[in-house]
Order: sequence, then C-alpha cells, then structure tokens
Amino acid sequence: MSDNRIEVGQALPAANFQRLTDNGLVTLTTAQLFAGETVALFALPGAFTPTCSAAHLPGFIALTEQFFQAGVDRIYCTAVNDAYVLDAWGKQQQAGDVQFIADGAGKFASAIGMTTDSGDFGGIRSLRYSMLVVDGVVQLLNLDAPKTFEVSSAEVLLEQIRQRGI
Repeated sequence: MSDNRIEVGQALPAANFQRLTDNGLVTLTTAQLFAGETVALFALPGAFTPTCSAAHLPGFIALTEQFFQAGVDRIYCTAVNDAYVLDAWGKQQQAGDVQFIADGAGKFASAIGMTTDSGDFGGIRSLRYSMLVVDGVVQLLNLDAPKTFEVSSAEVLLEQIRQRGI
C-alpha cells in the first residue's frame, strides 16, 4: 500500500482513464471527468470478482436515481482492469447510468495511495473505496480494509451525501 493516501479536501491528481464507447476506446483525463461535476466515485479490486459483482456494483446500480436526486451528476466505477473488461462487466451487470473508467495500469490508484498487492490473485489492485468528488476535490471518503466490504457501499455514501446536503 502507498503512503501518499488522498484525504478529504485534496484535489484528485492528474491521471488518465480509458473508457470503451460506441466510437471505440477513448482516453479521458481527471479534469475531463471531474471538473465542474459532482461525482460519486467508487473503486473495487476487480470486475467479475465475487463481492464486487454481488454487492458493491449492484448497490450503486440500484441507487443511481437516488444519487442523482441527491445532487450527484455522475457515478463512476474504477478498477485496475482494462476498459474492455469493465465494459463487458457493466453490460453483464446491466449497470445503466453507472459509468466505468478503467485504471488499467493502476496509475490513478497509486497516485492517490489506494493500491494493494493481491499477489497471485491479480497483482496490484485498487483498494475498495467510495468518495464524493466535487469539482475535482474529495469531499467524502470511505475506505475499506483489504478483503472487507463495510464502509464503501452505495448505501453508506448516499446517506452521507444526504446528511451533508450537496
């Protein structure tokens, strides 16, 4: 794990993400994705993995409209997977308005201090977290310990957003 973990009040670092669109693979920067937007961002260790598929992503899918009603403009899911894998997973999970931004080499996860080494399971992966990002600045942050799913759920983040009022 990294020592440079991002904290509430800090701006997201410059990074590139990839997304598969109808026009092919596109690269988007942190600025393009987060500037001027209120974003619920959540990260998970990997697409198609048990907890990610059974609980983490489905929670955000189920509560999408409530996030939008609470003032969130976009919901992004990121993982240290390539854009093709995330796109296939999103289709399989019927993700609707949850958008996938691939951090294929883990550069974003590393830049914000949210990496873990899963060894032979998949190597460097993202820790499981959720955050509210307003105009590129972290406003709320929920980080789960490795191999747990306790505080980064859609339900927890949505309740925090409602309490905070954005």
